[in-house]
Order: sequence, then structure tokens, then C-alpha cells
Amino acid sequence: MNKVQKAKMIIEKEYKLADVDSRIYGSFIEQLGRAVYGGIYDPGHPTADEYGFRQDVADMIQEIGVPIIRYPGGNFVSGYNWEDGVGPVGERPRRLELAWRMIETNEVGTNEFIRWANQLNSEVMMAVNLGTRGVDAARNLLEYCNHPSGTYYSDLRISHGYTKPHGIKTWCLGNEMDGPWQIGQKTAVEYGRLASETAKAMKLVDPSIELVACGSSFRAMPTYADWEATVLDHTYEQVDYLSLHTYYGNPDNDVANYLARSLDMDLFIKEIVAVCDYIKAKKRSKKTMHLSFDEWNVWFHSLESDKHLDPWQIAPAQLEDHYTFEDALMVGSMLITLLKHADRVKMACLAQLVNAIAPIMTETGGAAWRQTIFYPYMHASVYGRGTVLQPIVVSPLYDSKDYTDVPMLDSAVVYNEEKNELVIFAVNKSVEDALLLECDVRGFQNYQVVQHTILENDDLKTVNTAKQPNAVMPHDNGDASLRDGWVQATLPKLSWNVIRLQTVMA
Repeated sequence: MNKVQKAKMIIEKEYKLADVDSRIYGSFIEQLGRAVYGGIYDPGHPTADEYGFRQDVADMIQEIGVPIIRYPGGNFVSGYNWEDGVGPVGERPRRLELAWRMIETNEVGTNEFIRWANQLNSEVMMAVNLGTRGVDAARNLLEYCNHPSGTYYSDLRISHGYTKPHGIKTWCLGNEMDGPWQIGQKTAVEYGRLASETAKAMKLVDPSIELVACGSSFRAMPTYADWEATVLDHTYEQVDYLSLHTYYGNPDNDVANYLARSLDMDLFIKEIVAVCDYIKAKKRSKKTMHLSFDEWNVWFHSLESDKHLDPWQIAPAQLEDHYTFEDALMVGSMLITLLKHADRVKMACLAQLVNAIAPIMTETGGAAWRQTIFYPYMHASVYGRGTVLQPIVVSPLYDSKDYTDVPMLDSAVVYNEEKNELVIFAVNKSVEDALLLECDVRGFQNYQVVQHTILENDDLKTVNTAKQPNAVMPHDNGDASLRDGWVQATLPKLSWNVIRLQTVMA
């Protein structure tokens, strides 16, 4: 018979970590696979708008409330000539796309994507090519996007039908430039110098922009930490954010060890913060470097099948992970980890948004559905706005194959003073036992529990499909209650939980 473990939290309004920058709930669209063609863009689809973009997909994205979307890559950007994707569509060239070895038709480019994002009330985080190109192409693209008029590239934009400047405020200086898989891979010194000079030129064009420099592609890179220190030594005063990327998977089919990997993400952030602060001290700078975790997700299901794809297809089914229930728990823990570092992580992008390692899947010309990971992402984005608090947490621990002292309770707390709402996000990582959670909320007078949402499933490998889109979905039948200033809630084994409290209306 399964037993019930106990966990405890003390939550106080004054125990503040940081306000949530809404951009922490960003996402990512790369020109690869069916992310664009057959994903967000499908002119033959019954819901397609006048520009060919699917409204059913747009509706799901708006459910999440995605504040910023990184584009166009990713590995793709390191071989991309942005000029190929502007101007009359019929005159755009088809190119061999070397990052993913497909044919890029350039039917969708800069203007189409920005117009689509604007319709979703999402900002664009634009990436520039520092692989095969450099300072000149970057400053020209910025002039094309942001300069009002009266110059070659701004007038070119106007001639393409976009009178008003796009006003893109966030720019990535390349992508994963330490990776041997990257077109135009560079050493830390080579990249640091190029990023610094590109940043200087771009901020001369538009001083209001914010820039993201490339950190290590992932924590296991051989140049890890040295890369960050060297790049920041060159760019610290020119850039505003340093990027982090990470993906996790469960190839060994060990759910306890899999869910413990959020501790790796936590350590990754702490280590990069330490490097940033070292360079700050070295330069005696008054500036604090913030982080952009602009690629993160679960990614392992499609790795083997992608090895067998024939090259030079148009929009092949690439990176199409079909996410299980246990993957949703991992994504929930990763979201909690980002919130627990909201003082330094100001932007983050779930990679990606549609079809390619994504919360939303489509059939080209057919159905669209929400993957399992859609739900924790949507819950966090919708309810995780406000101020992250620092609760005192007491949780039972477990050991796994690669980790020791893993808290069974993974949690984050967000207080929205404007809405008089307190939200507790919690994952119970126990494989066997429910957790009885007790939360001291005596500092929140006249509050009541209004919702306890749970994502749970008896089969960890259950996925949502076009035929069974609701195989995994949340319910609001949680038992959270509040009495005498204490919340009590049962968190089922292996579950994602959202407990919302609001003030009682007189």
C-alpha cells in the first residue's frame, strides 16, 4: 500500500526574490522541419488567414500568452542570408539549408514572421548570422527592421510594403558558436571579438536595442565556463544578456533519475551567474549581467529517427518529439527552476513552439493538438506573473542513479499583488507516494483557495495524438483547502500541481 509523505512550506509576502520578467515564458521558431511550413504557415489549411498562417495554431499559442519568440534560429541562422527572405515571394531563391540539410524555400521570411508575431501580441527576439556573416549583415538587417526611412535598407523595407519600422528590441548575436556542428564555429576569442564589434555597430544604428551573447551550447561542452569568461571579457559592456541552452531526456527509462535532472539545470544557472559576476568584479563594473535561457526543453525521442531522414527535402518531419506524460513533469520542473532564478534569468525560450520539439503539433492541412508539455507551460505563463517569493521548504528527499538528496517536492511561488493572487506551482517527483503539502500562508489575510489543478496519469508513457488529443490533460479536482492560515493539499505521486489563492471579495 502506498504511503503519504509530508512536505511543508512557509510563505511570506516580504520574502521576495524578484519580479517575473514576462519574457521568461518566451518560445522559439526556427526555419526547420515543419515548424514554419505545415506548422504556423499552411496556406491550404481551412483556418489559414489571408497570409497563409493557421488560425487554429495561433489560437493555441494565444492560450499560452507567449510574450516573445526567438527567430529564425537556432543552427539555421548561422548559414542564413536574411536578404533571401524579403521582397516579392516569387522572386526569392531556394537554398540548400546546411544546418538541417533541407531545402529552404524562403516563402516565409523576416516581414511575414514579424507580422504574424505582432498579430499574437508577441515580441520578436531576432537572431543575426555570425557564422558565415558578421558585422555588415547584422547592421544592415537592423537598419532594415528598425530605421524609420531615408536610407537604403529602411527604404527597401518600405518598398516591400512595411512603412512603419518593426522596432525589434531584442537581438541574439549568433547561435551556439562554440559547437562543432555550427556553420562557422569559432573559438571563444574569435566569437568574443566578432560579437563585440557587431554589438558596437548595431548599437550605433539603434542604441535602444538589447543584445544577447552566446554562452556555451550546453553544460557538458569541453570549453564550458572558460567560453563564458572569455566571451564576456570581450563583450561585457556591450551586451545585456548571456545565453544558456539545455535539453534533457530519459533514454534509460528511469523516471526518478530523469526528473532529478532539474538539479543539473539549477546548477548550470548558478555556475553561469558565478562566471558573470567574476567578470563583473574583474572589470570593476557596476553592471549586472542577466541571463537569457533561450533554448530549453525535453529532446530525445526523435534523435534516432532523424538520423535516417533523406536530405534536401522541403519541410520534412524533423525533431518531432511526441511528448509523454513524464516529459510534462520534467518541463514543469524546468519552469519551476527558471522561476527560482528570476533574479538573473530574465528571458527564456521553450524550444520550440510548433511541431519541432514543441508543445503544439499539427498535421499539415489537418488537425492541431496540444502536447502533454503544453499544460505546465501554459499554466506557468498564465498564472506565473508577478513576484517570485522565496518560501522556506521542507521536503522528503530521494537518491537516484546520478543524483543524491533530490527533493520530492519541486516548487515555486508567485505573488501577484495587483490581482491579489498567490500561486503555488509544485511537482511531486515521488514514484510511489503522494505528498501531503502544508503551507503556512498566515501572512495572506482573507485569502481562499480558488483552484487546485493537477496533471496526472497512471501511464507515464501516454502521449496526446490527433486522434486522442486529450489523453493527457489537467483537471481541477485537487483537494487543496485553507484553514486557519494553512493550506493543505494532496499532491498525487508523479504530478504537476497549480494551487491558486485569491482574496475573498466582500
